Amino acid sequence: MRALHHPDLASIELATLLAALSDPVRLSVVRQLASSGGVVCGKFDALSEVSMSTLSHHLKVLREAGILRVTPSGSFRRHELRAAEVDARFPGVLPAVTANLVPA
Repeated sequence: MRALHHPDLASIELATLLAALSDPVRLSVVRQLASSGGVVCGKFDALSEVSMSTLSHHLKVLREAGILRVTPSGSFRRHELRAAEVDARFPGVLPAVTANLVPA
């Protein structure tokens, strides 16, 4: 399994972060990650709304915006919010977003 690039949050602009959070499917992913602490790729609730290839695109957008980290977990990949890192770079943004997300 090839390693994925995770950007240094110092290089991420606020507009990039907010753009990544502007899609309902990506917000659903963030909500699930915030409530669970981490999800293996095939277990996302969003798979009831979109195909796996579409979900993969949304996960890539979130990863490239610095919002999530992907780590190998056996033959799967585990996705986790980079909550502390994002909060250090953009204080209060991610907690404000996740506090206002409606549970599925």
